[in-house]
Amino acid sequence: MKLVIASNNAKKRQEIATILGTLNIELVDPNDTIAVDVIEDQDSFADNARKKSEAFAQANHCAALADDSGLCVDVLNHAPGIYSARFAGIDASDQDNNIALLEALSEQSKRSAHFVCAVHLTIPESNQSFSAIGSVDGEILHTATGVSGFGYDPLFFCPELNKTFADATAEEKSSVSHRGRALRALAAQLNQSQYV
Repeated sequence: MKLVIASNNAKKRQEIATILGTLNIELVDPNDTIAVDVIEDQDSFADNARKKSEAFAQANHCAALADDSGLCVDVLNHAPGIYSARFAGIDASDQDNNIALLEALSEQSKRSAHFVCAVHLTIPESNQSFSAIGSVDGEILHTATGVSGFGYDPLFFCPELNKTFADATAEEKSSVSHRGRALRALAAQLNQSQYV
């Protein structure tokens, strides 16, 4: 099956490609992908992922996989949530968002949080779709540590790894991450279908 990864985030694309590497899927090169600027205006990770997947599938006339993911901090009413990428503003950088999160938590001692990832695969030729959700629990540190990963990874301490995602190798992170869990659940569905 030919598959477009519906993301303009190079690090996220690489993470998805690595996790899906065991499946019989031909990933369309980013340079050969018709990119679509999809407004993420839905009320949930799952609905945003579906919207992006359907838009990329229609534009590229082939199967498209999209994800929507974010950080949910308990004491902040699960914010930043679906606004994780733009927590500090529309054109915010990862560093901007991390600073904004630390400021929001500056007076908080309870810093439990979880990452959530919803993935959606649209297969236009068969009018079928698959979806899955993954999550991982952790807590937000007071200072960033680590140089790997992206987004809130330097602040997210994962007890399962006993380190932040930014201190973890790509293999360590994907073994427990929200995206890894969502993609493995999706892969299990695909393995039971005729598509891989």
